[in-house]
Amino acid sequence: MEKQFKGVAHAAFNVSDMDKAVQFYHDVFGFEKAFEMAHPVTGEPWIVYLHAGGSQFIELFYGGVNPQEYKDGNIGYSHICFEVADINKTAEQIVKAGAVLDSPVSQGLDKNWQCWTHDPDNNRIELMQMEEESLQNQFLREHKL
Repeated sequence: MEKQFKGVAHAAFNVSDMDKAVQFYHDVFGFEKAFEMAHPVTGEPWIVYLHAGGSQFIELFYGGVNPQEYKDGNIGYSHICFEVADINKTAEQIVKAGAVLDSPVSQGLDKNWQCWTHDPDNNRIELMQMEEESLQNQFLREHKL
């Protein structure tokens, strides 16, 4: 079967406060606001796209009103993970920007380095520095990807 998938294009979140969300992703991670779209029927502000790197984006929707508390065992969304070049610099950047570092830099079972934070709507965010000998990189090498 020929593969048609190129990667993850975007992750989408409903947000309770667009200004706070955009400010967080810009100030903490440096994501640039790419564009906005109005609702096709009402003309009201609807979606803001932030460039996360490469061809990936974060899509933020106005009007989130029902916060969902994360619990282990929930079905559905758990977290989003961004790959970074230097996990220690990223952790410092998070704290310097005034965001909370939910867990410090540590090495995961997959042999990658990670730390965690969350956005203004408490969406969990993992930051990961991929190690050459990580399970993910082993897979990529074995499959010549």
